[in-house]
Amino acid sequence: MSNRTAILALTAAGVLWGLTVPLSKLSLDWLGAGWLTVVRFALAAPLLAWIGRRGLRAALTPGVLAAGAIGFGAVILLQNAGIERTSVSHAALVVGAVPVLVALMAAGLGQGVARPTAWGGYALALAGVALVAGAGGSGASATGDLLVLGSVTLSAAFIVVQPRLLAGRDPAAVTAVQFGAGALLALPVALVLEGAPPLPVTDAPVAAVVALAFAGTLLPFWLFAFGQKRVPAELAGAFLNLEPLVGAAAGWIAFGEATAAGQIAGAVAVLGGIALSMLPERERDQPPRPRRLRPLFGAG
Repeated sequence: MSNRTAILALTAAGVLWGLTVPLSKLSLDWLGAGWLTVVRFALAAPLLAWIGRRGLRAALTPGVLAAGAIGFGAVILLQNAGIERTSVSHAALVVGAVPVLVALMAAGLGQGVARPTAWGGYALALAGVALVAGAGGSGASATGDLLVLGSVTLSAAFIVVQPRLLAGRDPAAVTAVQFGAGALLALPVALVLEGAPPLPVTDAPVAAVVALAFAGTLLPFWLFAFGQKRVPAELAGAFLNLEPLVGAAAGWIAFGEATAAGQIAGAVAVLGGIALSMLPERERDQPPRPRRLRPLFGAG
């Protein structure tokens, strides 16, 4: 039951995260990449801190703060800068590289080697991302895609180290502390590069920022931390494939970006890759267990 709840939490997080790229695109009509990072986490952190208030003291450690500054602050700064320079569908789909990077990093650190079937699922999902990206997208640029790829690399490293930080701690408290650290890292960047934040001209970007802070930040990060605490890192990372799928669909539908047969095929491949990576391990794939010998004398 606990594993099933974790899977549901990770699925919900992946779907909600899929809305963050289009919401960020709308929000960037008002705030720059730095201020959007600050406001996004500054709005989400207090409520989540209240939810996890009993575990805040245990979460206030240098490791948790440093991981939040890099895994949230630096990641979202780079992502926002990339979204400003590329299309919604491209930015969303570059994120599809996260599960493969998570699996590679986890294997390199000796934190478990994924099964051949899971590797096949990661490869299929990555091929799906490549299909969609190769089919083109209005407003895309190599600079923007590379900035998003940089954020993706840092995000994958964060996912790999996060289970150690969550062990024995309240996920809500840890995430709240990390949100705060991310906002603090982004604040001087915003002040130096962007100056004072401008006043909004219309209501739409303001609504997008609020939705991004709560539906796209507080809820999915909390759900992901909850699920990640209960499943291996490579399995948790597989659910991030839902983000590019949902984000690309939003780009096609809400932003009118071009849709081609290759993009549809890629979306199907992403879903198939997730399904493959979640298949249960077959008994013949498991290492043989040592046979227990019955003692010659006494009870067995």
